[in-house]
Amino acid sequence: MTRDLISLLAFLALCFAVAAAGGAVTATSVHGWYQGLAKPAFNPPDWLFAPVWGVLYALIALAGWRLWRRRELPNARAALQLYAVQLALNLCWSMLFFGARLPGAALAEILTLLAAIGATMRLAARVERAAAWLLAPYAAWVAYAAVLNAAIWRLN
Repeated sequence: MTRDLISLLAFLALCFAVAAAGGAVTATSVHGWYQGLAKPAFNPPDWLFAPVWGVLYALIALAGWRLWRRRELPNARAALQLYAVQLALNLCWSMLFFGARLPGAALAEILTLLAAIGATMRLAARVERAAAWLLAPYAAWVAYAAVLNAAIWRLN
C-alpha cells in the first residue's frame, strides 16, 4: 500500500512539474503577446484554462500510475515509454506557442502530441482499459486546443 501511494505521488509530482514548467513559459506571454492575438469566437475565457488543465494533469498522472502498477504485463513498458513521450510533447507545445511565440510550429507539434496521446491510449488499453480511458478527456481537450491553435495561426 505504501509503495502504491509513493508511486502515485511520484506520478502526480511529475505531471504537475510539467504543468509548472509549462505555466512558467506561458506566463511570459499570456498577459502581453497572447492578449494581442486575434482569437476565434470559440476561444474560452482565460480563467478556464488553469482548472481544466489541473484536472487533466491529475487524470494523466493517474493513468500513468495505473500503467506503472502493471509494468510487468506485456505492452506496459512500451505504453509507459509513449506516456513519457506525450508528456514531453505536452511541455514542448507551451514552449513553442507561448515561449517562442510560433503558433504555426506549435500547430505541427500539437498534432504530433495528439497522435502520441492516441498511440498511448491504444497501447494502454492493452495493459489496462481504465488507464486508457483516463487519458480520453486529455485527448479531447488537446484536439480542441489543436483546432484553437489552428484558428489563432490562421487569424494572425
